[in-house]
Amino acid sequence: MKLSDFKYNLPEKLIAQYPSKDREKCRLLIVDRSDESMKEGLFEDSIQFMEEGDCLVLNETKVFPARLEGTKDKTDAKVEVFLLRELEQGLWEVLVKPARKVRVGNRLSIGNALTCDVIDNTVSGGRVVRFNDNDSFYELVDEMGRSPLPPYIKREPEPMDKERYQTVYARVRGAVAAPTAGLHFSEHLLQKIEDKGVRIAKLVLHLGLGSFRPVVVEDLGRHKMDSEYYEIHQETADVINETMRHKKRVIAVGTSVVRALETSVTSERWVKASRGWTDNFIYPPYDFKIVNRLITNFHLPNSTLLMLVSAFASRDLVFKAYRKAVRDKFMFYSYGDAMMIV
Repeated sequence: MKLSDFKYNLPEKLIAQYPSKDREKCRLLIVDRSDESMKEGLFEDSIQFMEEGDCLVLNETKVFPARLEGTKDKTDAKVEVFLLRELEQGLWEVLVKPARKVRVGNRLSIGNALTCDVIDNTVSGGRVVRFNDNDSFYELVDEMGRSPLPPYIKREPEPMDKERYQTVYARVRGAVAAPTAGLHFSEHLLQKIEDKGVRIAKLVLHLGLGSFRPVVVEDLGRHKMDSEYYEIHQETADVINETMRHKKRVIAVGTSVVRALETSVTSERWVKASRGWTDNFIYPPYDFKIVNRLITNFHLPNSTLLMLVSAFASRDLVFKAYRKAVRDKFMFYSYGDAMMIV
């Protein structure tokens, strides 16, 4: 398939700028791969498509306030520093704005307590910086940083974003983008799912800005994914493998969960405990080894997320679902409504 196969037009009014009032009360489009039927409901209805013995897999990465405002020493020019990923203690890959004003050798000050030196450029147009305070670094970031909302949310971050642009089960700090399919789960809904006998397994994949970066090459085989760090512990691998041995279903919450599981799969089609960096790019056609059902949001045109979903359900069925979602005025992207592919 080619890049041009993944374009679609979306009215701007359907790009959600705020989350739903209640997490589990957003709209849900259920897409059945067996007969290509579709029906609408609320997200809390997703429990109807889970059975005792199934396994729901969550990504417990935690978004941190990665957007920092600072100044350039000597000139006091205002600079935004967007933290992307920590390369080693105190050493970070960042995006800076305006990039033309920030060069290797500059020192940047964030507030009164944090400074960093620009030591290198990156291939993607970012910078590598070294921060001077490692002991209280995250406390200072939490205090001074702003929520890293996606670029299609055309407003400034608000206090409520620190809670709502975060899953209720977020635990492991490291993401600059939320695993948005998980934003719809409340603690109440998760408890109901467990009470039904569905096992819940957790892994980590720290999403970066690559989540929003569109593919720009027509030949999908030439696209290079940004590397993202993931961890799958032995307990999680054991739960998922036991689920598969008992012929029950593995339900992935979000494309990040799918990518982590498909990165860790063995030649015998089991999940193994592992950790490291993954640049796994999944697009049609693809042989999925682990996941049987997928909960996901509606994604950007030409995005790797849309391509993964299209590999899972077929491109034609996904675009049929997207056309219905547009007609029926579902809300799209991070704060938008959800889709469950069964």
